[in-house]
Amino acid sequence: MLFFGGDYNPEQWPERVWDEDVALMRQAGVTIATVGVFAWSHLEPSEGRFEFGWLDRVLDKLHEGGIKVALATPTASPPPWFTLAYPSAMPVNADGVRLTHGSRDTYCVSAPAYRTAAMTIALKIASRYAHHPALAMWHVHNEYGTDCRCDLTAAAFRTWLQKKHGDLDALNSAWTTAFWSQRYSDWAQIMPPRATQYLPNPAQVLDFRRFLSDELLAAYIEQRDLLRGHNPDIPVTTNFVQGGWVSVDHARWASEVDIVAVDHYPSSSGIGAEEETAFAGDLARGWGGGSWLLMETAPNLIYTRDRMHAKEPGRLTRHSLGYVARGSAGAMYFQWRQPRGGAEMFHSALVPHAGPDSPVFREAVGLGRTLKNLAPRLASAPPPDSQIAITWDAASWWALQGGGLPASDLDYLGAVRQVHRALFRSSLQADFVFPGVSVSSFGDYRVLVVPHLYLVSDPVAAAVREFVAGGGHLVVGYLSGIALPDGRVRLGGYPGAFREVLGVRVVEWQPVAPGESFVLDDGSHASRWRERVETAGASTIARYADGVLAGSPAVTRRRFGAGVAWYVSTGLSDEGWQRLLGVVAAEAGVEPVVAGLPDSVEAVRRGDLLFLFNHGESVVTVGSTAVPGGGVRVVSGLSASSSTSSAFGCPAPITPPGTPSDKPTAKSASPG
Repeated sequence: MLFFGGDYNPEQWPERVWDEDVALMRQAGVTIATVGVFAWSHLEPSEGRFEFGWLDRVLDKLHEGGIKVALATPTASPPPWFTLAYPSAMPVNADGVRLTHGSRDTYCVSAPAYRTAAMTIALKIASRYAHHPALAMWHVHNEYGTDCRCDLTAAAFRTWLQKKHGDLDALNSAWTTAFWSQRYSDWAQIMPPRATQYLPNPAQVLDFRRFLSDELLAAYIEQRDLLRGHNPDIPVTTNFVQGGWVSVDHARWASEVDIVAVDHYPSSSGIGAEEETAFAGDLARGWGGGSWLLMETAPNLIYTRDRMHAKEPGRLTRHSLGYVARGSAGAMYFQWRQPRGGAEMFHSALVPHAGPDSPVFREAVGLGRTLKNLAPRLASAPPPDSQIAITWDAASWWALQGGGLPASDLDYLGAVRQVHRALFRSSLQADFVFPGVSVSSFGDYRVLVVPHLYLVSDPVAAAVREFVAGGGHLVVGYLSGIALPDGRVRLGGYPGAFREVLGVRVVEWQPVAPGESFVLDDGSHASRWRERVETAGASTIARYADGVLAGSPAVTRRRFGAGVAWYVSTGLSDEGWQRLLGVVAAEAGVEPVVAGLPDSVEAVRRGDLLFLFNHGESVVTVGSTAVPGGGVRVVSGLSASSSTSSAFGCPAPITPPGTPSDKPTAKSASPG
């Protein structure tokens, strides 16, 4: 079975709507509903008074309808009574302002009152529902990532620091506290990073974000262990959310969940949404060791910076199957039914304000059939296989968000996405590896791409060197290998950790003004960054063509042992990265999933299934398979051009709106 469904919030609706919901879920082929994520105030309306009757009826109705449940602990949104009873458990921001109730995530994870209340409601839910026949999964909390800088957090931070550093001499050394007279003589002097006169200590900020990740993880593990204790056969997870504000190292968390569950919301209305979908799927698969679950996405909207963009017909299907092709165990959404009020009243939903007689619901019905048809074939299909890996490191991202850096617009996420985008456009399948967690997997790949890996330990540097010496092909981008994991710069020239294997020494950085671009002598366009590079064993492949660096190396290549190491000292354009990585892949003997695809077509191979996505408007033929504009074809066989291959399971591109079989059949109840 593939999971298909999403967040269901029956507490927001009169009970007479619930039967219609179950009927519509059955019509759409929904297999699972996430229940209770934001229901704490309904489950415990006042401290110690619990009301589970309504939830009993909801779970029974879903079970009778053949729909499984991912039952949540509602601890991401404490109810108003908690705020009044325990004001010290409300979060404090970096300016020292204690926030008030009125949104979600209003808690301090280090507050004993919050942890006790969270465990109390989790215990009540586990005791009552651990053996309910509808229960298929525990969904702990929601999108961990809440930040707090209060005194309770400060005490917990100091305890964490003592365990990590051992003594103050070690901490003072790691934080370089001799700078600006910041040397600590007592643990009590250390506070979370708060608003200060000028720049904070970057090592303190970095350690605080690592602390937050561990503190939030400890809160998750408390609930996970409680739930497992009531029924060890039910998998437990929490939904990962990614963003620059999220102080969670998901690669480290991954081993603590039974299935990696990810929320993903593309932010581009153009082809960037498809590129982001591919990126998120590949990254999540890396976290999950090959398998994962899309826990949330928006079915019919894309949230750009200042607009909600309505997805075109077929896009819900393409995005959903894009995640599945990249290893997801299904496709789930926020949310089932669009609410009439509240802060997210216009958030995307499978059943919108217009009701089930709507494009999104009709497309969901067709998608449900497709997933049902695919499920048997995917049950034994391995995840996509790749010979190219990209490094991902949350701590490097955090470090490059700090102040006092050579440029204020350094963009770790953008650099990693650009490399992945270049591979995506060349139909080159990519995996992600996590050097901050493990270095054992580098040898499984032929190509390793290292964008903005700012923090590098000695073991990671040695593993990269061994990878190249053993025959691997390495591509390192600028701002990589600069500092130790604690943030102290490696001396002797950049990129310190990789100088030997690359055969280069960078002696000067030259950040480029926003909007300014330049050309290399091979015709490549670049922007954002330049460096003064000295070669020490490397050959120059492309040079800066003008300015003070004219004639100096910009892109280099070195034969090292049995392998090859490339260095890119500048911000290549998308086309430049695509051309370079195409050369590297060809040298390494890595072939695209399908060669010669039009720009509008994406191909992903999962086992013996080839997923073909046509993001354009016109029919495209791949081998013997015609893929309609805006459609998906799943081809069974070794290649798209095999005469024995057959397309199956996917409408072309979706069942047209208004088709009688897809008209809503459940009797509509008036929400009232």
